[in-house]
Amino acid sequence: MSDELQQHLEAKRGFGKAVCQRMTENIVKLGFPLQTDLSLPDFDAAVFSLVTDPFTQSRDLVGYWYSAGKQRIGQIKFHGDGSFYAEYDVVKPHPSNKRWFVEAINAWGRQDDIKTEAKLLDTPQ
Repeated sequence: MSDELQQHLEAKRGFGKAVCQRMTENIVKLGFPLQTDLSLPDFDAAVFSLVTDPFTQSRDLVGYWYSAGKQRIGQIKFHGDGSFYAEYDVVKPHPSNKRWFVEAINAWGRQDDIKTEAKLLDTPQ
């Protein structure tokens, strides 16, 4: 791992863990139990790299989460302006409302303003 990547990771670790915690809280709030076969977002489990934003030329820290079968199940991206975006796949029927299917949990904002939202789809009848 490059020194630059290591520095970015250390600088964002606390923020990233807070984002993962908020996403996990949203999953639990939907009614999914913590002791489930559903994997939960873990900052340290993501595979990170640095990418140069083509518009701003800033170095953005991007992490991807993978399932045990090496399928991509989420991403977290820290932009050079201090904002971030994350998405983590849930891909399960809503635990208490059979009308909905939970596709993913999205998170966005800034360190002092983390917003999360479930991405719900209508369950086909």
